[in-house]
Amino acid sequence: MIPDPNGPQHAEPASARGNLASISPFFIVRNLDASISHYVERFGFAVDFQGPPDDVYYGHVSRDGIGIMLKMIRSDVLPVPNHTRHEWARWDAYIYALDPDPLFAEFKQRGASFVKELSFIDDGLWGFEVTDADGYVLAFFRTRGK
Repeated sequence: MIPDPNGPQHAEPASARGNLASISPFFIVRNLDASISHYVERFGFAVDFQGPPDDVYYGHVSRDGIGIMLKMIRSDVLPVPNHTRHEWARWDAYIYALDPDPLFAEFKQRGASFVKELSFIDDGLWGFEVTDADGYVLAFFRTRGK
């Protein structure tokens, strides 16, 4: 853990111990095709899976060892990003990036929608925040002193 003098501690992925290696958030989406396209076109993710073949409602996208599961349920079951429930809970996924600067430049070139551009997005967290096609907020960051 990296001590943060201004708040909670943040796990350093390179120092992971034990049996756990990754996590994939599971987002309910309005339109699976639109959501997958957004992750591919705006964030540079790859499509790992879409299915089942006879009625596609689930997909998995990934990049650099992180994955996100996307599922379309029914037209009356809509996405509920955290920030829509409470303004202080703005992140739906918190992704540690070894160097967010070139990732920010890439996402900007790809036309991503930014909630916060490259800066200290919180105490000791250098990075940026983007929204996906369903309004989920993804924070890409690294710990850094000011």
